[in-house]
Amino acid sequence: MLWPSTVIGAGAGFAIASIPGALLGALLGQAMDRRLQLHSWAHVRERLGGRPVLRDDEVLFVLLGRLAKSDGRVVDGHIQQARQEMQRLGMSEPARRRAIAAFNRGKSGKDRLGVYLRRLRQQPHAAEGMLRACLRMAWADGRAGRHERELLLDWGQQLGWSAPKVQALALEYEPQRAGLSSANLGYQDALRMLGVEAHAEPGQIKQAYRRLVSRHHPDKLVGSGASPSQVREATERTRELHQAYAIIRQRRGF
Repeated sequence: MLWPSTVIGAGAGFAIASIPGALLGALLGQAMDRRLQLHSWAHVRERLGGRPVLRDDEVLFVLLGRLAKSDGRVVDGHIQQARQEMQRLGMSEPARRRAIAAFNRGKSGKDRLGVYLRRLRQQPHAAEGMLRACLRMAWADGRAGRHERELLLDWGQQLGWSAPKVQALALEYEPQRAGLSSANLGYQDALRMLGVEAHAEPGQIKQAYRRLVSRHHPDKLVGSGASPSQVREATERTRELHQAYAIIRQRRGF
């Protein structure tokens, strides 16, 4: 990670007092970086432009605000979805106020979010949770438009996800597909799909699910010369496995 004030402090210190000055300047610069939460030159530009650096708990709501406004109009469904995300995260009142401010900030579309998203590549669970929340917001008004889909794909790739992987996750949230899957896939069907018995332990079910997803995931086809139809089939198979696992978890309560 590149700490801007640390670099500047070390350079200035070296110019004034050689190596001892560089060490002192680096220490002072690092203290400033930590205090101002400057993790990159992009953060410095935000500060110079009068926009405060986002806290980790604010980044999600900036994304949600941008999605809500992406088609030009924020509707009640978007507002309600943002409130549900706050409830899902168990936010305190001060955190809720920050989230609301971040949501409104996101509607302007002025933030460069890449630096924040790339930092989350080392936190896969947080990255997936963020993408899922964004997908819920995209469908909050009953439809996910072209701009929303483009944003989701871009953000997913900046989080380290491949395009097929983002698309496979997105399929879980399409109302028509989710409804069809729920109607046609019963508990026994879900068990057969994962190849487990009804009395299997949760750990065994989870292991079977992960093994099958790893085997069938469309990421396996990236760079293999697979045809578009093969990628679609793998994406659909992965979505079915996700749905089967969700049905079993709901029925078994784990």
